[in-house]
Amino acid sequence: MNVIEVNKLRKEFKSYSSRSGLKGAFRDLFTRNYKVLRAVDDISLQIKEGEMVGYIGENGAGKSTTIKMLTGILTPTAGEVRVNGMDPHREREKFVRTIGVVFGQRSQLWWDIAVQESFRLLKKVYKVSDEDYNTHMKEVIETLEIEPLLDKPVRKLSLGQRMRCELAAALIHNPPLLFLDEPTIGLDVLVKMKIRAFLKEINKKYKTTILLTTHDLADIEALCDRVVLLDEGKIIYDGRLDELQKNWVEGKQVHFEFQELVEVSSLEELSKDFDVKWRPGERKNQWVATVEGDDDAVSRLMSQVMLKHAISDVKINQVSTEEIIRNIYEEGIIHG
Repeated sequence: MNVIEVNKLRKEFKSYSSRSGLKGAFRDLFTRNYKVLRAVDDISLQIKEGEMVGYIGENGAGKSTTIKMLTGILTPTAGEVRVNGMDPHREREKFVRTIGVVFGQRSQLWWDIAVQESFRLLKKVYKVSDEDYNTHMKEVIETLEIEPLLDKPVRKLSLGQRMRCELAAALIHNPPLLFLDEPTIGLDVLVKMKIRAFLKEINKKYKTTILLTTHDLADIEALCDRVVLLDEGKIIYDGRLDELQKNWVEGKQVHFEFQELVEVSSLEELSKDFDVKWRPGERKNQWVATVEGDDDAVSRLMSQVMLKHAISDVKINQVSTEEIIRNIYEEGIIHG
């Protein structure tokens, strides 16, 4: 069963551009120049019940616009959308009872009242019975460790505390589908780990379908088996995360820390017989080599560099998902 079905979905916005000078301003009074911007460009997508899907892309790629159409906030310019068997925009009142939404930079909690009062108001909005609310929310509150926060006004919560309460609020009616837009933005590692563990638990227990957009690829690696990559409004990859890691970018990263400053030109000369890319490390005397090839290629590169330059430290890592995504966008490894 497909929880989300999208076919050739498109969203366009009109952008007004003004002419220069006094003459141009006068002409703008009578006729205006408009430019049509296509934020989402004929995408098709199916997500099954119980899937946890990472929906990722650079700023301006169209992620948030897609989420807003899937949740009924925006009306598509063209294409078909069915979410939980409904049209999100035309059947909005019925539809919103079947989804939960968490926007990392927006709040659904009332700022000046206690958290539990916000929960009670949302309970009435979603028409949740006392029995269902008490049974389900007791578990949610315990798992997210927010019981000490229930009597506090939202404005007195830290960012991490508020985000855990936002997540609990989105789950008051135990929706089968959860949209998360940057849910861990600005949070410390411990809070992120708690939220990830909780999301895994509700996915396992209730088969909650989760669509996650984030710039923190550690969230994607921890939660999602499937990723959808968006670029300039088009889907450029839709498949398993491990297949992306395995098939599109092969190799390892070698982190060199030199005893003296080394110019990249020297490193490029030493590695001209290898398929390798160099980038600066965190400090001035550090360089990172991304080596495509087997372990033998890595060993030979390390030998060449160490023969020429004094090394204080060296580490070998698999190419991270973040590096893979960066390569895809910078060099167009995947073409739509």
